[in-house]
Amino acid sequence: MSRFNLEILLGIILVSLTTVILVVYGFNEEERMAEAGETQHARAIEVGASLFENNCSGCHGSKGEGIIGLCPPLNDAEFFTTRLKEVGWSGSLEDYIVSTVASGRTTSSRPDQFAGQGSPAMPAWSDQYGGPLRPDQINDISTFILNWEATALEEVVIDTLATPTPSPEESNDPVARGQRVYLDKGCGGCHTIEGLSAGTVGPNQTKIGTVAETRKPGMSAEEYILESILDPSAHMVEGYPDDVMPKNYEELIESDQFSDLVAFLLSLR
Repeated sequence: MSRFNLEILLGIILVSLTTVILVVYGFNEEERMAEAGETQHARAIEVGASLFENNCSGCHGSKGEGIIGLCPPLNDAEFFTTRLKEVGWSGSLEDYIVSTVASGRTTSSRPDQFAGQGSPAMPAWSDQYGGPLRPDQINDISTFILNWEATALEEVVIDTLATPTPSPEESNDPVARGQRVYLDKGCGGCHTIEGLSAGTVGPNQTKIGTVAETRKPGMSAEEYILESILDPSAHMVEGYPDDVMPKNYEELIESDQFSDLVAFLLSLR
């Protein structure tokens, strides 16, 4: 065989091998892309779960169960089956979640059941509207919420959700009971307490027991804290807007819970 013929033969072999490799790769490409998509989706759920816990759980509950009188549940059948029809949304549920999280909500769509945070009822979370989150982070939150669809309860009755039974230590300690009230009523969704919550809508409360003593001359720290809960507009902290904190906590919190909540906040120094 001449050198010329040998080179032709080697060329044919190389082309044939390349063709076989491309064909095999092509057969596996769909499966490979599906696996990559599943991995990316799982990662989005993981990131979204963390973002939801830090930014959304204070108002909507750590498991999307909602908070009585404040914010609605997201982890229930109604949200996945009839919510879009109720609000007249013609797009997909994913688009609805992204849009609502990004731009917030000026007023509550169900004020008789859920008052929201005031005005606006829900703040805008997108950095395009002055919020702290990027579009990709909001998409991850949406992916996490949509992940509840497969296991969403058939029905969640928000006003009958049971409050966890306090431990014996909590039962005898008003500060511990007050911390539970703080968490159960969604205060951490708007306020930061170092090591407990990371809300940014309202003032930092890490040392509120000390700070409250200096807020209003002639008013004790206890009086100031109680007034701030019952009448949030009575004294506005510089840098924070009015009409954001709900003004119906007197209807949502029992009198003994008020005492415990104030005791907890006074302990923060």
